[in-house]
Amino acid sequence: MNVNGKPYRTIWVNGEDDKLIQIIDQRWLPHKFVVEDLRRSDDVAIAIRDMHVRGAGLIGAAAGLGMYLAGLEANRDSINPEHFNQLLRNSGDKLKATRPTAVNLEWAVNRQLDGLSGLTDSIIKVRQLFQEAGKIADEDSAYCQSIGQHGLPLIRDIYDGKQQAVNILTHCNAGWLAFVDHGSATSPIYAAHDEGIPVHVWVDETRPRNQGARLTAWELDKHGVPHTVIADNVGGHLMQHGMVDMVIVGTDRTTYGGDVCNKIGTYLKALAAKDNNVPFYVALPSSTFDWKMENGMDTPIEHRGGDEVKYIQGLNGEGEIDRVLLTPPNSPVVNYAFDVTPRHLVTGLITERGICEANSDSIYRLFPEKRA
Repeated sequence: MNVNGKPYRTIWVNGEDDKLIQIIDQRWLPHKFVVEDLRRSDDVAIAIRDMHVRGAGLIGAAAGLGMYLAGLEANRDSINPEHFNQLLRNSGDKLKATRPTAVNLEWAVNRQLDGLSGLTDSIIKVRQLFQEAGKIADEDSAYCQSIGQHGLPLIRDIYDGKQQAVNILTHCNAGWLAFVDHGSATSPIYAAHDEGIPVHVWVDETRPRNQGARLTAWELDKHGVPHTVIADNVGGHLMQHGMVDMVIVGTDRTTYGGDVCNKIGTYLKALAAKDNNVPFYVALPSSTFDWKMENGMDTPIEHRGGDEVKYIQGLNGEGEIDRVLLTPPNSPVVNYAFDVTPRHLVTGLITERGICEANSDSIYRLFPEKRA
């Protein structure tokens, strides 16, 4: 995607130093555009844990590159091949522990480790880690672009029926900032806008970290897509009054049974959509499916620090980024980061291979090789 006329991915290898990973540090958006340098696997772990990068696909790509940096470190510090492997596994475990809910993270680490099977030379292992990290990132971008093409007809059909702008509600940020490029939930929106179909996006603020108000609104503005930021609790009212034509959200983990784990508050939007006969779609690349879990209620739900709820960050009157306390200082806080939307509330899943229903039979028809 373009930022001020310059194309960016959310994460990349520096063109002049292939031992340097660079990211858009999303903590400062929309008020500052900051590129951060990551040189160690621990830097990547911190960036994931503290949400310098976030979003299912981007976390996976970051983990893939983090394992490459871990390989460079293991090649420097190991005393024999088994020690190299142990150091790499330790780094992988550290990366996995940063965000337990998003399945892309574990998937990417395991893919990197599995790709070393049969290799003995540490230099070759590092080269393999570098190449596989690139494949993970490139696949994420390509899959998200395909999601846009498969989701586009859904928006086009609504427009053909009403001949007015299609109103789409989304939650959190499942845009290009949450992936390597294009995004999942936003990809059909960008495809429709670029085709000339008038669209308008209702952007949930998405408390407590406000990824909608800060990130989705920022990238839609950069792309020129009409949008309106709303408080999280407004969505149901809009649906009751016929002001939402469809809902498209992303997901951090979707089971092979079709249950969807996404940013906290998604379940409430799905309930409101069901009650008002508004189609509710979930967009995801296949890397976000959990092929080992059938029941979404078994998903480990991340608990984050209470300060994310108690404080809010923004631009103060002096033009500086600041944070302020919202609650009484001593009030206790709980901060569940995700909830689970049961499959019966989901109209369909938009993937890189097409659209399927949110049940195992339909999912496996798109991905028959995963039945094993």
